[in-house]
Amino acid sequence: MTQNAQNIQSTQDTQNAPEAGNGTVLVVGGTGKTGRRVAQRLTARGIPVRIGSRAAAPPFVWEDPDTWDAALEGVGSVYVTYYPDLGLPGAADAIGAFSARAVARGARRLVLLSGRGDKGALDSEERVKESGADWTVLRASWFHQNFSESFFLDPVLAGELVLPTGDAVEPFIDADDIADVATAVLTGPGHTGRTYELSGPRSLGFGEVAAELTRVTGREIHYRPVPVDAYRAGLAARGLPVEFADLFGLILDGRNAVPVHGVREVLGREPRDFADYARETAATGVWDGAPAQQ
Repeated sequence: MTQNAQNIQSTQDTQNAPEAGNGTVLVVGGTGKTGRRVAQRLTARGIPVRIGSRAAAPPFVWEDPDTWDAALEGVGSVYVTYYPDLGLPGAADAIGAFSARAVARGARRLVLLSGRGDKGALDSEERVKESGADWTVLRASWFHQNFSESFFLDPVLAGELVLPTGDAVEPFIDADDIADVATAVLTGPGHTGRTYELSGPRSLGFGEVAAELTRVTGREIHYRPVPVDAYRAGLAARGLPVEFADLFGLILDGRNAVPVHGVREVLGREPRDFADYARETAATGVWDGAPAQQ
């Protein structure tokens, strides 16, 4: 890219930033693990934020496109997260339809939280790119906070992580690092048309995670690997989508085992280590209770 082209791109990015007067930022999934953190950071900077969730006013519901227009009214930028996961059937179609609607309603900048290497996530990324938006993709590893705010919390409280992950490793990333990156991308120049790969600083196996959680909680937390079919049956027995079991394939095949450096690329610093997350989270008492009844 020539210096003149870089200057033009920087000017366009600055003009499209929310702080340059391009309206409200819609945070889809604004009560979720990364969304609420992004909303807090934008609000702290004085940037108008609209929360996209079922409980918001106006509500935003992925399964009900009739709710999208009201949520997009006056919006210049959107942080896009999809629940339950981009890897599940129908996600790419929903992302594509929403992205096109967002651009048609006047939103220019779309920042998609994606996953690393999953075909469904890659399909969703392509649909965002096809929308005509000034897009940025954030491909993130699995979150630290899955063990304290999500589907691994009850197993930690029960003292046993029963998962179909074998000896596989994952460079878990902190949701606060993702939120810092997303906020920088939403508000600063130079990120249009970029894909950032985000992970923590090192890869851990689930046995290592259990050992770290044991150390910081003072409670015995074990890791017990099980076959995928057995895990799928367990999900069905609990009334949960059995497709969740398929998401573990991204860990088992090793495609994302190596840490990547998108956090440093965007923020100029290293991501938070799992040990620091575990120590600070243990101090909140979240792992002191009993698991929810199934």
